[in-house]
Amino acid sequence: MKNRIISVRDTEVAIITRNEQDYISLKDRVQGFDGGSALIGQWLKNKDTVLFLGVRDN
Repeated sequence: MKNRIISVRDTEVAIITRNEQDYISLKDRVQGFDGGSALIGQWLKNKDTVLFLGVRDN
């Protein structure tokens, strides 16, 4: 597992690589928004998000 940091609109976002797949930190990404952590909660409650997370690419 390796970590690196990128800058997105003046916000540092962590990228973690596991099993040759890259993942970004959603918490880092919403830091610049008002009510940032609430955005993640709202996103996770969205039916389309839940359906998207249930789809796997084999």
